[in-house]
Amino acid sequence: MIKVLDKSKCCGCEACVQICPKHCISFNADEEGFRYPVVASDLCIDCGLCEKVCPVINKKDKRVPIQSFAAKNPCESERLRSSSGGIFIVLAKEVLNQGGVVFGARFDESWNVVHSYTDSVDGIEPFLGSKYVQSRIGDSYVKAKEFLLTGRKVLFSGTPCQIAGLRLFLRKEFENLITVDLICHGVPSPGIWQQYLSEILTQQDNATIESITFRDKSSGWKNYRFIVTLSKFLSAGKKQTFRVSHLHDEDPFFQGFNDYNLILRPSCMKCPSRNLRSGSDITLADFWGIETLIPEFDDDKGVSVIMVNTESGLKMVNSLCIESHPVKYDDIVSRNSSIMIDSLPQKSSFVDVIKYRTRLKTRRDYFFYKSKYSVIKRVQLFGKITLEQKLYFILLRIYHKLI
Repeated sequence: MIKVLDKSKCCGCEACVQICPKHCISFNADEEGFRYPVVASDLCIDCGLCEKVCPVINKKDKRVPIQSFAAKNPCESERLRSSSGGIFIVLAKEVLNQGGVVFGARFDESWNVVHSYTDSVDGIEPFLGSKYVQSRIGDSYVKAKEFLLTGRKVLFSGTPCQIAGLRLFLRKEFENLITVDLICHGVPSPGIWQQYLSEILTQQDNATIESITFRDKSSGWKNYRFIVTLSKFLSAGKKQTFRVSHLHDEDPFFQGFNDYNLILRPSCMKCPSRNLRSGSDITLADFWGIETLIPEFDDDKGVSVIMVNTESGLKMVNSLCIESHPVKYDDIVSRNSSIMIDSLPQKSSFVDVIKYRTRLKTRRDYFFYKSKYSVIKRVQLFGKITLEQKLYFILLRIYHKLI
């Protein structure tokens, strides 16, 4: 029976829920907005399947890619609608042309991020672009297995821990499966995401959200913007459409997620799937620093990293119509440390890493403790540590011990 006593030992992949033959495991959100498994012990038959499919319990060995590339989609409109080099849509179309099915993350009607699938080219569009929120897998592993058993080709994309969960859930290799993950910084809280959207709507007189783009390239790929497009009805039935737009490094949600690591899932600090452990065939990411490595390949419209991890992945990549340059794995790692390092900046010593972790835990604890404050206010308070804030943390900790 799966038991989560330490929240850093659950990555939220939901494989345990989908494998349970008695359907006695549910996923419930905690006070931080992350979902964890809860077992109805009276229905459990102690089959142990939930433990056998857990990526944290069954951590795989580190890998290195068999080949690596810098790559771009030759279709500029597709590349501009994508977060980086537009490679995912090329992969998806190739699988659909073979009569296959594509799984990816999209927004639902409430702007939660969920996994679903499509078997049509029109259905790819909602999967494009980064979505910096932990997605709900739902029954996607079950659906993927059903398609695989009928012989249809399946492209399944997700975070490394989701791909690791899928691989363990399937419990066998399928020649008709291609798995694609990404270089992952970590997954932010769905609860904090919904609170942030609510604050945006409140500030805009409760307008309605029309669309959300995490990585708009109108200011360039490297200087991307977070944009929420809203609308509201005026008098005489007229509709006004407008945008809330921030550069990524000025947006409070992005700062809490990417700059300060305040709203990441606890398991992201001890990720079981870094170092290409997920078992994915292909790993995609932004090729940050391409302007110094292959300057002639950079036009500030997006360049992707493609790391090919298996022979199946290599066969798929070789079939694509893309622009690519072979690169060394070390050149990718030096520009994107999240491949190997758990959502932390590289430090010069072990002591520095311990200090950083301790301070981050303190800031994160108080971020979630001060839940009555807005997300924006909490990011301002607990993002960068000042001397006054350090003193505040110490006094607050003493106060709580006394009471």
